[in-house]
Amino acid sequence: MSKIFEDIKKTIAEAEADVTKFYAGNNAAGARVRKAMQTLKDLAQTLRKDVLETKNSR
Repeated sequence: MSKIFEDIKKTIAEAEADVTKFYAGNNAAGARVRKAMQTLKDLAQTLRKDVLETKNSR
């Protein structure tokens, strides 16, 4: 499986605790959630490019 996809799963798992903390009232956890979501956005874009390049090279 793609290393990028593994990174996406890892980022989601790490952000889960901060999401719970944020909705329990911890505003500082919200900043960490936003940072994690930006990382996910970047990883998703990279994965999309990789899939397209791989498909086109087949």
